[in-house]
Amino acid sequence: MIYVTLVLALKWLWNREREQEAVLMASDSRVTYGPITYEAKKIHPVGVKEKDIPVGIAGGSGDAALVKYGYSVVDAVVEEFMKNKDETPSQREFSYIVREVENQLISRFRELRSMGIDINFNMILASVDPEGKASIYHFDSRGLAEPVHDTPGFAIIGSGSITGGMLLLRLLGYSPDSEQNWGLLSTFIIDMVSEVDPAVGPFVGESWLMRVEDGKVALGPIKEEALKEFKEQVRKRKELIRELMFLCDVVGEDRVEEGLIEMLKREVEEK
Repeated sequence: MIYVTLVLALKWLWNREREQEAVLMASDSRVTYGPITYEAKKIHPVGVKEKDIPVGIAGGSGDAALVKYGYSVVDAVVEEFMKNKDETPSQREFSYIVREVENQLISRFRELRSMGIDINFNMILASVDPEGKASIYHFDSRGLAEPVHDTPGFAIIGSGSITGGMLLLRLLGYSPDSEQNWGLLSTFIIDMVSEVDPAVGPFVGESWLMRVEDGKVALGPIKEEALKEFKEQVRKRKELIRELMFLCDVVGEDRVEEGLIEMLKREVEEK
């Protein structure tokens, strides 16, 4: 059986002045087939290609056959819903799409269980509407969809999601309202989890961003140049975290904190 692993989706305030949000979805690249691992794409952009209308982003983990089925259900539901529409669905309309996908997954998974087949499936389905409102839904192995865009503002599925991904998000102070570089954060999390979980591969560049840009919903992969920069920044930040821990041992946490506060004050004054 083929399994796909770590996927995460983060929401943040993309345009603070207009209160418009964005969603970033990223994944590792590793797929496991028994004792064999190989690289594969896991994130599935959703839209109407003929009209060039982005609708959302899907990412799945678990049994690869079920993940592909989940993507096919999403595509079919979106195609039917978008027949008479010429723009990305509103947040409310996207919730209708989610409910129809949920109904079909529940029905199919119930049928498979009646045949004695275990279900190993998780999927994230996310979108940003023309008003800049983000939606993130987490589908579990029952086919049920839980909205997580308001609380906690992110979703992580797959191997290492609890012990690694969620722990790091909490440790690093994730908040949908903060102004951190979430592309860098997602790269950092995937790389760190890959170092302790053999089922998770290092980040190699599958990262998709959905946002409102120039008054229009845009969806696309993060540029290769930015991803290379993220990888180098992740390397440096790993080193800095180790050095910070060592510095705390040498001079104590209070002095380190004082130094950091002073540095931040100077930065604010210079700006």
